[in-house]
Amino acid sequence: MWAMIVKEFRQVRRDHRTLAMMIVMPVLLLVVFGYAASFDVSEIETVVYGPGAEQATEMLPDIFNVEETDVEAGVEEAEGRLRRGESVVALIADPGAPLVLIDGSQLFAARSATQAVAMAGASIPGLETEILFNPELETSAVLVPGLAGLILLFVGTVITSLGVVKERQAGTLEQLAVMPLRPADVFIGKIAPYFLVAAVDLVVVLVVGTFLFDVPFNGSVWIMALGSLLFLFVTLGLGVLISSVSQNQGQSIQLALMTLLPQVLLSGLIFPLASMAAGVRWIGYLLPLTYFNLVAQGVMLRGAHFTELLFPLGLLFALGVVIFGLAVLRFRSDLAAATPDTEPAGVAA
Repeated sequence: MWAMIVKEFRQVRRDHRTLAMMIVMPVLLLVVFGYAASFDVSEIETVVYGPGAEQATEMLPDIFNVEETDVEAGVEEAEGRLRRGESVVALIADPGAPLVLIDGSQLFAARSATQAVAMAGASIPGLETEILFNPELETSAVLVPGLAGLILLFVGTVITSLGVVKERQAGTLEQLAVMPLRPADVFIGKIAPYFLVAAVDLVVVLVVGTFLFDVPFNGSVWIMALGSLLFLFVTLGLGVLISSVSQNQGQSIQLALMTLLPQVLLSGLIFPLASMAAGVRWIGYLLPLTYFNLVAQGVMLRGAHFTELLFPLGLLFALGVVIFGLAVLRFRSDLAAATPDTEPAGVAA
């Protein structure tokens, strides 16, 4: 028995990736949860419009971070800003009928804003509140768009990395290398099934979520399809990259989880970005799931137009070009390395 224990210790010591997974991952999760696991929103992005904008700004509690004031703008401009996701709260400071508009698609910030507005109502007579895009502040309305992205992430990253790495583990990568196919043909052939499965899963989740949980779909199906396509290219590329640096399926699962967990925790899917410490929040702005959430919630809940979602769509496109491009180059390199040398022995190069 002692010999078996010593053998396992030696095997773990030699497997540096597994050892790092066991030591680094718990510390990483502790730090992330310590700084990111909070539903409390300390600042709420706010704009104040209308004739009494300057006076109303002074009456607002400190939780409202006023980013813009405009005495000429009105309800239409305020709704447009909320639809673009640029603010959570818009106060229309009309002396006759002051109105607060709250973006209900940003669930936790909207709940904090509702409570804060109720407290501020005593100092602003006649103040009325209207919650847009998710009037009942339903959790399912916010989670279903994010879960669609999570499914794309899981299929594109985890499943794809397992499917590609098994070619190397089974020793069939060399057979693919000598087939009369271009590297691009092999690459597309490998990822096409996962692309189709992810697309079907996305449609099923959105249809079931829309009808079973009564989640609205107020925007364009084509914009949602474009955002999903861009995000899927990112996740598929990430899956191929993971498989290219993994020698077996166990290693690919470890690496896939290391890329999956930060996106789940830091993309705003569970914990709002506004509640995270600045030292952790910047990581969320580098994650593709963050921008897919912006697109999905913008289309489904706020009915945002294409021009209003150019920023997250553009970043998904840029991430897709970089990651998918690296995946193609790495896959070609693996195929080239697996191609047997057919030059006869003893012949000079």
